[in-house]
Amino acid sequence: MNTRIRRAAVAVAAAAVLPIALTACSDDSKDTSSSSSKASSPAKDESTDTSSDMAAMDEPFGPACSTVPTDGAGSFDGMAKDPVATAASNNPALSTLVTAVKKAGLLDTLNNAQNITVFAPTNDAFAKIPKADLDKVLNDKAQLTKILTYHVVGQKLAPKDLANGSFPTLEKSKLMAAGSGESYTVNGSAKVVCGNVKTANANVYIIDTVLMPKS
Repeated sequence: MNTRIRRAAVAVAAAAVLPIALTACSDDSKDTSSSSSKASSPAKDESTDTSSDMAAMDEPFGPACSTVPTDGAGSFDGMAKDPVATAASNNPALSTLVTAVKKAGLLDTLNNAQNITVFAPTNDAFAKIPKADLDKVLNDKAQLTKILTYHVVGQKLAPKDLANGSFPTLEKSKLMAAGSGESYTVNGSAKVVCGNVKTANANVYIIDTVLMPKS
């Protein structure tokens, strides 16, 4: 009689322990699976965000970029294939600048230079200068060369470089840039209206004011 009682007690104890053990194993499995899932998700999201941010930073930006042709030699893709002076000649908004470059005899100089940055004033920027003064400058090769080479930096500048920097120009003096995001100024007054435009040998920042070097 005692033997039967002991066997029954063992059986009841085993039946009680087994569900608890199974439940514990199940919970451990869920926790491990959940932790693994949580750990893997952020890495994927960060990689995607980083790639998107890098792509966005490499695109032209600014309100005047919408006026650039969408195809042909004057488009962003077309300009990227030509050296900077040739590329500018295909952009109608830079025709006065191209005329000035030709008068100064700088066409080949700019086309043959390597890894430069050009701050390119628009036609409207030149129109801010009184006509008599502009005509005088256009007919003074030495002064014109001084002004135009002041718009050229002897290294390629990315937008992030313009955040707060001083850069030596081909004219041998320095210009200042400041800003962030898609808003930058040069020498405190000229605004970048279409920036980060690529040509075969230069980065171009189209500006709304002609820069004047100190006399």
